Amino acid sequence: MAQGIKTGGRTKGTPNKITTEIRERYSQLVNDNLEQLQTDLDSLEPKDRIRCIIELSKFVLPTLKAIEQTPEPQGKIKIIRQVIHSNPQ
Repeated sequence: MAQGIKTGGRTKGTPNKITTEIRERYSQLVNDNLEQLQTDLDSLEPKDRIRCIIELSKFVLPTLKAIEQTPEPQGKIKIIRQVIHSNPQ
């Protein structure tokens, strides 16, 4: 086998059959139990209901990555230029 060359298995971009099947079955399970899920949510205290909805949303909404943004400087920027002369000897 040549190093760095893929020889067999799934080709790049081909979905995993097991993962696809599990997602389809899980989706069907949720769809079949929406009324019960709503009943269960309604029976929770408001803070627990919100916590549960937030946890469930992780399976539906993409997770956003936090980014750090540095503020732009305000006003004028002072630029200092220093010239260094060498003394020839």
